[in-house]
Amino acid sequence: MTTETTETRPTPIYGPVFAADPQLVYDRLRRHGAVAPVEMAPGVEALLVTDYQAALDLLRDTDTFSKDSRAWQRTVAPDNPLLPVLGYRPTALFSDGEVHARYRAVITDGLALLEPHRLQRRVAEVAHQLIDRFEAAGTADLIAQYARQLPAFVLTTWFGVPEEHSARLVAGIAGMIESTEKAVVAYADLVAVVTAMVAERRERPRHDLASWFVTHPAELDDEEVIRQITLTMIAGHEPTTNLIGNALLRLFTDARYAGSLIGGAMTAYQAIDEVLWHEPPLANLSAHYPRYDITFHGREIPAGTLVLVSYAAANSQAAPPTDGTELRSGESAHLAWAAGPHACPARDPALLIAITAIEQLTSRLSDLELATPAEDLLWRPGPFHRALVHLPVRFAPVAG
Repeated sequence: MTTETTETRPTPIYGPVFAADPQLVYDRLRRHGAVAPVEMAPGVEALLVTDYQAALDLLRDTDTFSKDSRAWQRTVAPDNPLLPVLGYRPTALFSDGEVHARYRAVITDGLALLEPHRLQRRVAEVAHQLIDRFEAAGTADLIAQYARQLPAFVLTTWFGVPEEHSARLVAGIAGMIESTEKAVVAYADLVAVVTAMVAERRERPRHDLASWFVTHPAELDDEEVIRQITLTMIAGHEPTTNLIGNALLRLFTDARYAGSLIGGAMTAYQAIDEVLWHEPPLANLSAHYPRYDITFHGREIPAGTLVLVSYAAANSQAAPPTDGTELRSGESAHLAWAAGPHACPARDPALLIAITAIEQLTSRLSDLELATPAEDLLWRPGPFHRALVHLPVRFAPVAG
């Protein structure tokens, strides 16, 4: 009889220990090679790709790997907290081939309607409205009062979500991503908001993205429309919130940015670029399932096994150095947006929102500084994201 050792037991990547220092966990996982056993939630095991080249191989290989999670889903309980993120729905995220192309076209065509100058103007408007609310106080939590609110207001504008439902949208997205026992309820409430909106647009279309999804030539049925809108909202809000927060933290704590908060787009861009390399807002995702038993980068993987990509771990192998005084942009492609046919379609608007948000904040409040030591900041637990709980700052109060 053999006893499972610590080295062979799947490593948890969902609790506070992982959230506090994920890179330490990734380093340990690499002892298993390119693919390591992990625990995504209590009792739910998976394989995590931590190697850059292996990640690219998986993301591009649609013949070997499928995105359809239904077979795996039958192996977990219906109330499993991972299902709001990984459970099958008729969306581009869980589809292959022609079905995937049909769903993705609706999303990409919709996002193409977001003219960059109009989007930038709307982000700037919202940014100033949010800053107006706390500038006189001299203190703020830039996650709760800014980074989380700004993408939500932009999304509600473009999709035509009633303002009174904005808080439900934010809570639903955050709750499902954290994959706790409340995740199923959080996701259900998010879907309820979108379901009511789609029903209303069927009767009375407007000039907004929700109506575009409803009336797209692909002729999606109600369930398909609801799921594509929900997916787009999730992809547009949670990663963008985390990207803004993580990039602001880098600006406040990295000595190479000292004295450069006022301003330029290059400063914001470089901070964001480095975050995408070193602390991507979605750290582990791109769930795939082998279509048949395979050997992948030295590991035997049975058909239907849940295999995910660690963008954060893979990036750390290929990232340009940041240990000098020179600010450097990426020299090769990071995986924060994934890769292959399922690469994030919202890359450009997400970057525009994040860069504009940081520019507007630092131009209005140029003396921002952390109100708590960086080492005391808490990170939200969960297997999928890299996200701060709070980002407390102080600054000279601005008289109204």
